[in-house]
Amino acid sequence: MYFVIDRLVLAMAPPGQSQAWTSFLPFALILIIFYFLILLPMKRRQTKIQEFQDSLKVGDKVVTTGGLYGSITRVGDASVQLQIADKVRVEISRSAIAGYQGQAPVAAPEGAAQ
Repeated sequence: MYFVIDRLVLAMAPPGQSQAWTSFLPFALILIIFYFLILLPMKRRQTKIQEFQDSLKVGDKVVTTGGLYGSITRVGDASVQLQIADKVRVEISRSAIAGYQGQAPVAAPEGAAQ
């Protein structure tokens, strides 16, 4: 029955119109799946990282992506000053801060589960 109705609909449609629609549908479905499985989680993760980096303040004990542990002594627009030992301070980029000491990193590596 379905086959007969499908043939009837195809016979009534102008030539080429139904083929264009049916060939576009799988492509649109792949794009929707790609968005929900790849792009949306990536956007959420990036927003979380940005909020963390914007909330850094003097006195926070942090760890860098390079593995340095220290305390923030000065906060700038694009960088922070990190005290890593007595009288040893380094200027690093805000994006090099991975998280707070003793907590899980804000941005886990790609292969790791959160």
